[in-house]
Amino acid sequence: MSTADTHAGGSSAGGASAPFARGTVLALLLVGAALFVGLLWFLGHAASPANNGGGHASGRGLNGYAALAALAQEDGYTVARTRSESGMEQPGVLVLTPLPDADGKAIARIVDKRRTIGPTVIITPKWQASLLPRKEKRPRGWTRINGVSLAQWPGFADDVTVSLNGEKGAQGHGWRTADGRSGPLPNDKLVVSGTGQALVPLVTTSDGRTLAAYRDDNGYYPSLDRLADVEPPTVEPSGPEGEDGGRNMDLHPVILVFEPDLMDNYGLANRPTAMLALDILHAAAVDSGSRAITFDLSLAGLGGRPNLLTLAFEPPFLAATVGLLLTLLAVGWRAFCRFGPPRTAPPSIPPGKTTLVANSAALIRRAGRLHLLTVPFVDALRERLVARLGLRRGAAAEQVDPLIDAHLARLHPDSVPFSIAAAQLAAAHRPADAVRAAQALHTLEKDLA
Repeated sequence: MSTADTHAGGSSAGGASAPFARGTVLALLLVGAALFVGLLWFLGHAASPANNGGGHASGRGLNGYAALAALAQEDGYTVARTRSESGMEQPGVLVLTPLPDADGKAIARIVDKRRTIGPTVIITPKWQASLLPRKEKRPRGWTRINGVSLAQWPGFADDVTVSLNGEKGAQGHGWRTADGRSGPLPNDKLVVSGTGQALVPLVTTSDGRTLAAYRDDNGYYPSLDRLADVEPPTVEPSGPEGEDGGRNMDLHPVILVFEPDLMDNYGLANRPTAMLALDILHAAAVDSGSRAITFDLSLAGLGGRPNLLTLAFEPPFLAATVGLLLTLLAVGWRAFCRFGPPRTAPPSIPPGKTTLVANSAALIRRAGRLHLLTVPFVDALRERLVARLGLRRGAAAEQVDPLIDAHLARLHPDSVPFSIAAAQLAAAHRPADAVRAAQALHTLEKDLA
């Protein structure tokens, strides 16, 4: 076995060939970096599907609010959706659509934080819905109403009570506003209303139950006052808590929509109801001075959990991330700015006939077939001696061996005859006997040289 000295497409440095071309290494690094960036992008944008039949701004079912978001956007508002509390801290109107069993204290914390940021609209839930089966071949996200589930939010607005249909058998007979507008509700038999202190009604039923209201909390909300047809208060100088009977100009309103059909896809199929929903958002936005509306998805069950990319760049993992990036930069710099040619390891199997013979012998010894080589070894040695002594080739061993013995006796009378040594090797079965006899024949061959 011989080994060829191969130069595989690389430039040599100091006589040693490079295992890879520089262009190949650069291509591998660039492709790896691109794949890593793609992995980071997928980690940062991985989120559960929004159109899942839930009651939120991405839901396209009867209980969703996708129509309200689209309507506001068509009216010129900048509409955004958020899955984290940090997204709720932006100026403008925030619309919350919590689940019936949402954490009331979490809702209260969000609302309290936004009192000086922007208006907050809280829509209470009503409908229990499920996605339509795929076999019905309906658009994705469409839902079927299965029942009713009212809000249970202890810790938020505990002075407000939410009820279904008020007295037994009472019906809503649509909605009314203070300025005389009216419209139907999708289901007059199941109407949610609210009662509580410091509530200023914006929308009511024909029998006076409150469907939507804002809280009278010493703030100054002239647009909402006009929509509710109440006299806006006279603005007087006030401290941060509204001392001396004045109004706190820094507060933003909290609007409670008890009947979700005033703003969900189910109710917005009616044009007057859609215009009413837009008017409520407009009244809230005018006083804030912003044309931005943010719809929260987290309280509706689509909260964005921190992903690996986000955690990697936040304490306490930020230090480890920076250290890793600096280490990678240092390793890359050293790889491209090394001193001298790369060190190559010697071949595990050195080239040459000696190695070939040694490997072949080791294979035969490991296989335990040494006794099968004795006769071929004798025949090969006999052919060499026949050629060296000028004897007739192709003659039988019985004719050639006496001639070789005679020639050997003339040169070395004390030597063992060739025929005897050959017979000993042919009869050997143990490895030690075979090696001993082969060495004796090899000595005879050298004596006849």
